Amino acid sequence: MSSSKVNIIRFVLNDEPVEVLVPPTEILLNTLRERVNVKSIRYGCGEGSCGACTVLVDGKPRLSCLTLTISVDGRDVTTVEGLSKDGELHPIQKAFIEHNAAQCGYCTPGFILLLKALLDRNPNPSRDEVIDSLSSNLCRCTGYKNILEAAMSVVRRR
Repeated sequence: MSSSKVNIIRFVLNDEPVEVLVPPTEILLNTLRERVNVKSIRYGCGEGSCGACTVLVDGKPRLSCLTLTISVDGRDVTTVEGLSKDGELHPIQKAFIEHNAAQCGYCTPGFILLLKALLDRNPNPSRDEVIDSLSSNLCRCTGYKNILEAAMSVVRRR
């Protein structure tokens, strides 16, 4: 690899510093899955319409299939693995389990991260705000009922 074809990218992933060598056109989805071995990031559509690849960058939802890795240099990236602390699941993760909101689980990390971002900026959202926030993620299994119930149970517990 010549230095003109790769970049050294440093970012914080789930509270841990990461340093990777990537070509300038590599997307974050591929970096996380192939170079850092984070498997909760899913390839869905590759064009930003399904939300399966959602991560948080500096606390804001980003579609990793549309995000160049070089754009996260010096930033904080959170995946669903970064929500649990000391072996304890995050309340959103617990709610998804309690409400059986993860049928096949493919879309679940995206929904959990979207809800976390919403609750971080608005601790008491309305049902419509929750629906709007989660609407960028597609589920092909559950029909959204259990997902919405899980989300609203977290809102009510706050």
